[in-house]
Amino acid sequence: MQGPMVGSIREDGMQIWVRLSGPFPAFVEYSPEADFSHSLNTPSLTAAKSEDYILKFALTDLKPASPIYYRVWVAGRLDPTTGNGAPFVVNTAPVGPARFRVAFGSCAKLRGQAVDAIWATIPPWNPDLFFWLGDNIYGDALDPDILAEEYRRLRDASGLARVWGSMGHLATWDDHDFGLNDSDRTHPGKAAALEVFTRYWANPRFGLEHTPGVFFQTSYGGVDFFFLDGRTYRDPNDSPDSPEKTFLGAAQMAWLRNGLRASRAPFKVLISGSGWSTAKLSGDSWGACLHERDALFDFIRDEKIAGVVLLSGDTHSGELNAIPWSERGGYDFYDLVSSPLVQTSRHTWVDRRPEIRVRQAFDATPNFGLIEFDLIADRPSLRFQLINQTGKPVWSPFVVYADELVNGVESWPAKIDADSRQRLERERSGRPYYR
Repeated sequence: MQGPMVGSIREDGMQIWVRLSGPFPAFVEYSPEADFSHSLNTPSLTAAKSEDYILKFALTDLKPASPIYYRVWVAGRLDPTTGNGAPFVVNTAPVGPARFRVAFGSCAKLRGQAVDAIWATIPPWNPDLFFWLGDNIYGDALDPDILAEEYRRLRDASGLARVWGSMGHLATWDDHDFGLNDSDRTHPGKAAALEVFTRYWANPRFGLEHTPGVFFQTSYGGVDFFFLDGRTYRDPNDSPDSPEKTFLGAAQMAWLRNGLRASRAPFKVLISGSGWSTAKLSGDSWGACLHERDALFDFIRDEKIAGVVLLSGDTHSGELNAIPWSERGGYDFYDLVSSPLVQTSRHTWVDRRPEIRVRQAFDATPNFGLIEFDLIADRPSLRFQLINQTGKPVWSPFVVYADELVNGVESWPAKIDADSRQRLERERSGRPYYR
């Protein structure tokens, strides 16, 4: 019915997600050769109605940094998705530092078109992973059956089959897939929403044993990625900001701090559905919880944790903002923002004021973000581009080196483009920000 979708990917294994049309047995056949001359089969699993006929298969004993061809067998027959043509192929993760690409986006509100153009633009860039940063569906319902139906609609979206099957997919959520618009820890349906989320995604893990949620840490190519849950424990946006107000909750924050302390990766990427900057100050973003955000940034500075980069979505426009912690003895944090994948773009960014815009916000078309990590160069780097629905970059590329993300280094002045610099100077001089 839906899939196959590749979930988490390791050096020696990966997950494959499928949904069947009934209580049938199924397995995945996989091989390093396209002709399947030397293949392995996963254990056969039988789909159950209680799990919406969803199965997750673990492919094991794989070689790192290698193509794996796979196809699905259902009730003793080769699934026609792969049986009538070439099998799906996906690469395993490399061992240690590597060059690789991550695509990401948010706000995939299906609008009913036969084809949403953005999906065709992703595969030509050959990403190894795709990160879903929230509002992956617009469920906006207390009934978990409605949320599940929206996930099925997303999996069926025209043009997505190649995207689902050829790269790893990892996800967090934001308000519209967590529950209702701008929802928080008071949402009465959050437990049911979590159950649906964990069924429809194949992340390596979900929360902690005694701290339910969608947060987890994973590594790929020498980079550590921290997917955050900014909804389950979040205080209401309109509650007064104070040191006691929380965005992540105490247990998740402790988990994040411990993970950052332990990481030795040149880049540590913090992934949030809600924006990190003050662009939506006191709105539905970290701007409504600046005490906790700033305490986290101070912790990163005080513990001398280098290489932190921020990802977010939600804003219905693509953004690249800087939070200049170099002014406070740390280094500059960059928030790389992609939105929307399918939802209608908005011009509301005009009225928003992040700390520093490094590129002017883009709202002309749907878009996705593309990050190219290079950890085998003499200076490990990441290169960020925002790609529009015709498959073209919308800005000059943004490049930051790992050695620029250390305490005492101010890097944003050398990275801001001319238009953004001019607008920033006008704002700081008290003149109109926009001409």
